[in-house]
Amino acid sequence: MKKTSTRLADGRELIYYDVRDDVVRDAADRRPLDRTVTTSEIRRDPLLGDSVAIASHRQGRTYHPPADECPLCPSEGDRLSEIPDSSYDVVVFENRFPSLAGDSGRCEVVCFTSDHDQSFADLTEEQAGLVLEAWTDRTAELSHLDSVEQVFCFENRGAEIGVTLGHPHGQIYAYPFTTPRTALMLRSLAEHKEQTGGRNLFADVVDKELAEGSRVVLEGEHWVAFVPYAAHWPYEVHLYPKRQVPDLLALDDAARTEFPQVYLELLRRFDRIFGEDQPATPYIAAWHQAPFGTLDAFDGVTRDDFALHLELFTIRRTSGKLKFLAGSESGMSVFINDVPPEAAAARLREVASK
Repeated sequence: MKKTSTRLADGRELIYYDVRDDVVRDAADRRPLDRTVTTSEIRRDPLLGDSVAIASHRQGRTYHPPADECPLCPSEGDRLSEIPDSSYDVVVFENRFPSLAGDSGRCEVVCFTSDHDQSFADLTEEQAGLVLEAWTDRTAELSHLDSVEQVFCFENRGAEIGVTLGHPHGQIYAYPFTTPRTALMLRSLAEHKEQTGGRNLFADVVDKELAEGSRVVLEGEHWVAFVPYAAHWPYEVHLYPKRQVPDLLALDDAARTEFPQVYLELLRRFDRIFGEDQPATPYIAAWHQAPFGTLDAFDGVTRDDFALHLELFTIRRTSGKLKFLAGSESGMSVFINDVPPEAAAARLREVASK
């Protein structure tokens, strides 16, 4: 992998990740851009104890542009985009309309391919492996920023999810705090450790799923994917490396090599859940990594107790119907799932690649 860092016309950082070492990236951003101005502010909810990012400048962000005006495609002739070069393998840059900025963290965009009409599932194993290297590298770099406590790599896919740019891409949010969802996991981890004489909750969950087998979707030598026992979403898969590690940085070479095979197969199965003739399945794919800040608030828990894993889920519950977060989910955070996890797992096994 070759990494080339440069700056856009407004001062934002852009990084090319290339498979080949002999690629030269020296194209300049020719757009007449002013310096980026953001209004991101973190406010704490005194009742729930969580944090909310207030980012009014995002009201003006790019919204469903036509394909020939896509800001994530390479620049070509007089059509100038966020990527100055005429081609790329993987590119990462600071978001022009970030939810988090400055002392409130950082937001980055990850473009998986220069091909506007592809999706992650269409990538080759080599391309998917390069994306993994980019996620890992950005996690390492962002973790060293004073304003960052947790790094979250994710992909939103599909208009139903709220995606406003059709080009295959994901994002990285570098939060200045430990997120509420991760804090819940850490509290459960601490309670389980105390109640079981030191056992690890993540390890016990994975071992139980492997032993029962009914919810296992896909198993490799170094990764296992399963529908969780209490899945929140109609089709939800959790992907764990079998050797427990706290973050992407700690994955060994064997796990990195196998990851593209397993993950691409999962994504391709997601696109076949509702039938080959149905539109591409909308989904969210989210990496959960241990925070880089102190864990003193979670008695007896260390970073090494946390287990890196990816959660992949769709809001589509059946052909043409979405799972809406209505009163119970939105008002009380109590999910109601219409698809039994065992049935979801069976379907995902059924649509395996031949």
